Amino acid sequence: MLIRDARPDDAAAACDVMRRSIAGLCAADHGGDPAILAGWLRNKTPGTFLEWLAQPGNSLLVAVEDGAVLAVGAVTDRGEITLNYVSPDARFRGVSRALLGALEARAAAWGNDRCRLASTATARRFYLARGYVETGPPGGRFGTGAGYPMVKRLEPVAERPGGKQA
Repeated sequence: MLIRDARPDDAAAACDVMRRSIAGLCAADHGGDPAILAGWLRNKTPGTFLEWLAQPGNSLLVAVEDGAVLAVGAVTDRGEITLNYVSPDARFRGVSRALLGALEARAAAWGNDRCRLASTATARRFYLARGYVETGPPGGRFGTGAGYPMVKRLEPVAERPGGKQA
């Protein structure tokens, strides 16, 4: 498995992973409610993916194996993880853990001393087990009622992307 920066030609496969992950793995969050699911999936399109890819201060990463996208994640230059989805086919293989590590490393390379995110109910235990702590009550996203705000302290790195010192 390789984790790398996403490219425009990853858009369709990455969106397929996100959509299947949400629909198949996040039932604790959407409860099978078609309206909640539709709201959550609305922006998981190739066009939106390309917008995220072009957005300054945003890094989209993909985990790939044998040419197939297994997971997709995003982190901002301010240390906020905004996406972290794994294909149902790759669940429990360490893909999410590896992708999270790469997202955290990118945030640290930009000089952040912490990462922030809003976890789903489904992923909450995953993040707690990786050193994240909750910072407040859950807030609803897409009508789910979940969205657990979390933070984790990061180890500093000596060099930022592009060779700039931190």
